[in-house]
Amino acid sequence: MQFKDVVGQSELKAHLIQEVNEDKISHAQMFLGNPGFGGLPLALAFVQYLFCSNKTKSDSCGTCPSCRKVKELQHPDIHFSFPVVQAIDKKSDAFLKDWRKQVTEEPYFNLNQWTGRIDDKGRKPIISTEESQEIIKKLSLKSFEGGYKVMIIWMAEEMNATCANKLLKILEEPPARTLFILLAESQEYLLQTILSRTQLLKIPRIGMDELSVHLQHKNQLSSSSAMSLAAQTEGNLIEALDLLGAHEEKDANRELFIQLMRVCYKKDVIPMLDWADAMGSIGKEKQKTFLKYALHMFRQSLLRNYTENQLTKTSKEEDAFLQNFSKFITGNNIQGFMENFNDAHYHIDRNANAKILFTELCFKVMRYIHFA
Repeated sequence: MQFKDVVGQSELKAHLIQEVNEDKISHAQMFLGNPGFGGLPLALAFVQYLFCSNKTKSDSCGTCPSCRKVKELQHPDIHFSFPVVQAIDKKSDAFLKDWRKQVTEEPYFNLNQWTGRIDDKGRKPIISTEESQEIIKKLSLKSFEGGYKVMIIWMAEEMNATCANKLLKILEEPPARTLFILLAESQEYLLQTILSRTQLLKIPRIGMDELSVHLQHKNQLSSSSAMSLAAQTEGNLIEALDLLGAHEEKDANRELFIQLMRVCYKKDVIPMLDWADAMGSIGKEKQKTFLKYALHMFRQSLLRNYTENQLTKTSKEEDAFLQNFSKFITGNNIQGFMENFNDAHYHIDRNANAKILFTELCFKVMRYIHFA
């Protein structure tokens, strides 16, 4: 993968290129951020640039033998470690075929998507003690091509404690010309001793303009639809692709939102309860997607009111609804809407009773929508 294939992240690209060109590469780096922001593609582009024999000032050539081997994930000096389902196999090597297929088809993916690919039972994958022994073994060998040896550990927070502790010594004192790249979504579940041995590189959200342009060119979206999707997913390409693959779901969320606002404004209690019952039966992930969509619509309503529609990021259908609806979202009630829908998302994610939660949310919406 080349840097030009990574969506956005221009500052980080420049930083990594500078590391290579000035030969000031930290031997252990932690790429920290949501997978949808592009940590793995960025790491792959960085490694390809490092190995490229004909690199330019801004990117790898993409055509030399090293570039081709990195692109195909077949370079003998680049190793991968990632969470696997222990009941199937305890080591990453057993899943390399699936890993190469996943990265080749779509390098922006998360742990749930990876789990779905390798296990139809959906069991939780981890990076095990046996995997740490394999990592140490691989890095103790000499480089095949005389340059760097690279170990990319994806979703490093899924290492169990024994595995993490076994890697501490080699992270602190690696063999010569060894590069560790650890990718993690959250540092909350990482050992502090692991963090202290790595150089932290935080991966920010993809810029909305950059994500919008990417969606327009790659997925043939109109500029308004692409910008609406970029704004709704807040710079997360994985979420944008998920929604893009579910046009019907996006339309359904818009209709659910319109229906909720209308029945709550009219104080029609029976339709409100019917709406809550329907929401309670659509499934957890769809419920979470709807709540995030509602938060997006509240933000766009406020922007429409206070920026004379200069900063809104909506589709034509959404804009048509907001022409009349946005006046009901003001400084008097926006905080209440945002807090309650964020809280609802939090509790749904932690398996709250959905029907009770959405019933309560209906009455809160009815209350706040009349505070405008």
